[in-house]
Amino acid sequence: MSDLQTQTLVPQLDAVFPGWVRPDDRAGYQGYIVEAEHLLAVAKALRDTYGYDLLSSVTGVDYLPEGKLEVVYHVFRTTGGSIFVYKVQVPRDNPAVPSLVPLYPGAELQEREAYDLMGIRFEGHPDLRRILTWEGFAGHPLRKDWHEPYFEEEAKPYKSRWPEGHVRRAEDLNPFEDNVDYPAGFDPESLLPDADDTLYKTLFKVQREQHPEIKTDAIVVNLGPQHPSTHGVFRMVALLEGEKILDLKPVMGYLHRNHEKIAERNTYLQNMPFTDRLDYIASMSNNFAYALAVEKLMGVQPPERAEYIRVIMAELTRIVSHFIAVGFLLNDLGAFFTPSLYGIKERELIVDIFEMVSGSRMMCNYFRFGGLARDMSPEAVQKVKELVNDRLPRKIDEFDRYLTENEIVRQRCEGVGVLTPEEAIALSATGPVLRASGVPYDVRRAEPYSIYNRFEFDVAYGLHGDIYDRYLVRMEEMRQSVRILKQALRDLPEGPIMTGKPAYQVRVPAGESYGRVEGPKGELGFYLVSNGKPNPWRYHVRAPTFINLTSLAPMSRGGKVADVVAILGSIDIVLGEVDR
Repeated sequence: MSDLQTQTLVPQLDAVFPGWVRPDDRAGYQGYIVEAEHLLAVAKALRDTYGYDLLSSVTGVDYLPEGKLEVVYHVFRTTGGSIFVYKVQVPRDNPAVPSLVPLYPGAELQEREAYDLMGIRFEGHPDLRRILTWEGFAGHPLRKDWHEPYFEEEAKPYKSRWPEGHVRRAEDLNPFEDNVDYPAGFDPESLLPDADDTLYKTLFKVQREQHPEIKTDAIVVNLGPQHPSTHGVFRMVALLEGEKILDLKPVMGYLHRNHEKIAERNTYLQNMPFTDRLDYIASMSNNFAYALAVEKLMGVQPPERAEYIRVIMAELTRIVSHFIAVGFLLNDLGAFFTPSLYGIKERELIVDIFEMVSGSRMMCNYFRFGGLARDMSPEAVQKVKELVNDRLPRKIDEFDRYLTENEIVRQRCEGVGVLTPEEAIALSATGPVLRASGVPYDVRRAEPYSIYNRFEFDVAYGLHGDIYDRYLVRMEEMRQSVRILKQALRDLPEGPIMTGKPAYQVRVPAGESYGRVEGPKGELGFYLVSNGKPNPWRYHVRAPTFINLTSLAPMSRGGKVADVVAILGSIDIVLGEVDR
């Protein structure tokens, strides 16, 4: 659905809400600017009257020269169509915005992130705490006037690194020597109880169903920090009544690298390999979404051959990711490592192809603005054809035969970790988590990007929203990916793989853009703001597994503590993407 079609479905909001909203008339920008005091009313109307039922993304932008912060919201209809954008602008010295959690519970973790990294207060938020940095962290690192000890210039490449032709390390310029400037009398131990007390108090707000004849005490159990099904370090804090989970809170940030701050210092092209480090199991999909966002700003269209190769790489990535997800889910159920090895074996054959086309097996850095870094050789094309036409269909069927009707798998997965369609939409879930709950929303079909509108495929979805359905959806999606791959290989044209000449520096006009793809784990989006300079003014990642974690607590409540790791595994998170 085009932006024009979207505009016909949504009347001019400035006419519907006179004085409350106005079109964003900045060159290269879109959507509406909403007055803060009327945000809830406008958001409710967009959800209930105009059908924008899923809040996709919430982030902030620091317009330091103008003395204001802007909160940017992206919403869409689960029935299909384009993303719709609206914004709230507040002064930097008093950045208070009403929380959208009462309308869209999926805003919970995203608003906490904007508070943590931007310092925006969301009034009415049920649990507004830092989420990626620690409680004793000073300042808000995504503000434009925040400097860390190693800080030099605003953007790379740093001129100070080459005085008189000699390289000088930023660490040598660090005034704090150990990269930490502790205040006088600082005691790190004193901060820990306060932070945990805040966390635990939010847990105990849950409503308990007590039997009057039985008196029980709820206890708090920390699951982690550990490394189960997360590809990183993660912690779950559970409130238990016996073995029953009353409430649960995810705790993250142990791997936080301030990916977005780094990206705002880099040039646009320098950021492409950094996207590989998000969901490093799906680096090609990360490249894809980022390339789309920059290409929207540049007004660039890749050649036909490049578009087909992009789709081939993206669907191979989806198969790799789902093989790993299914294998390690069985690991979490107690089938230690054997199913994982079956998935890893097929993954190895696909990453061999990634190495043939990109030179790397995991951090591929293969996409470029306007095309690809290099062409796909005839040998690589033949390898993909052999996999797609023979081995992959057989191996997917083999997985199916071993697992789908397995009695233990069904007993551990059916009816466990249930998420209703209404909950999935309200919690901003996307990908297999959303579709397993009976909502057949897939960005490739709902708002086709690249050349996905040329391919025939079915959107896989479940009916029960449990662990088992999330497994079944991933199995079917692998089959549909094979179906897309056969069509793409059949129609793969000859021709160039790059629009224009490859450039180390690209000119990106001023404006904003949002590029999104249907990644293996859900909607992966990049929101960019350009001021016409070599570096992005704002770079934000809509990380699907970070937002999908909002549904972990609702899935777990009322279940058994023995099932919580399997529930987490069925979401399929990668902490490189969660923590960023």
